[in-house]
Amino acid sequence: MELTAYGRASGFCIDPIEKKPLFHFYPASPVLSFGTAGCNLTCKFCQNWHISKSRDMSTLGEAASPQQIANSALKSGCSSVAFTYNDPVIFLEYAADTAQACHELGLYAVAVSAGYIQPEPRDYFFQYIDAANIDLKGFTERFYHKLCGGHLAPVLETLQYLKQQTKVWFEITTLLIPGENDSPTELEKLCGWIMDELGPDVPLHFSAYHPDFHLAIPRTPSETLTQARNIAIETGLHYVYTGNVHDRRGGSSWCPGCGRCIIERDWFHLESWQLDQGCCRHCKTPIAGHFANKPGQWNGRRRPCILSDHD
Repeated sequence: MELTAYGRASGFCIDPIEKKPLFHFYPASPVLSFGTAGCNLTCKFCQNWHISKSRDMSTLGEAASPQQIANSALKSGCSSVAFTYNDPVIFLEYAADTAQACHELGLYAVAVSAGYIQPEPRDYFFQYIDAANIDLKGFTERFYHKLCGGHLAPVLETLQYLKQQTKVWFEITTLLIPGENDSPTELEKLCGWIMDELGPDVPLHFSAYHPDFHLAIPRTPSETLTQARNIAIETGLHYVYTGNVHDRRGGSSWCPGCGRCIIERDWFHLESWQLDQGCCRHCKTPIAGHFANKPGQWNGRRRPCILSDHD
């Protein structure tokens, strides 16, 4: 059966990898991002609703084969291609074929997904993925049922699967919505589950919500993100970030060994780089993730590529 979205995209953009967000997968490397249309969840707060909720075929305006996308990424100096804007499980075959085309050129494949997928297609999809950011939208069944039209358990199963059965580098994002999924009790449970089931080295991003689509709750205060980050750190998680707000401390990476700043960020701009061969330059503690010797570098599957030689 021919898929309606196969070979047709809703737009392309070159981003820093940090916008996915992925902070521990070749920082400052450029990624070619694209999506299609549609989603398998019905989140009332969707921030990309004009794409993910679209039923208008004109949304899929740009024709591009997997090989064309990979070639464009290579010519643009990108290290990877990201399937994003809407969930790539909706265009699984298109994404998988594009990932394979990327691998043939030494590029990485990145997925931004809600992780809401059955085991059989999950096995097929993630065998081609190098890095992923998974949206853990909340930590109660009530939240998923009320605001997302789905269930919590399949997402937790995907996270466990990625940790236990794959080599995919993955990070987690939770969009904090005031009064819905931001209580200290829920955040303690969420962070405790990550600590117990996935370990302390999986990066966790807390992002600020803003009113959109069918939800008109006021935007998330920055204090809520700081509180969430503190809860996660107190739980024992090593790499916890805040997003969608200007927070240099919450957006920077800190060594779990000596506590010093190892990657300082101002929004998505890298201000300082204190890594040496993937270790803290000060105390030599290994930092979880995939790092090149300098920001803006990456290690391709078949060839090293260098965009910048600044420190």
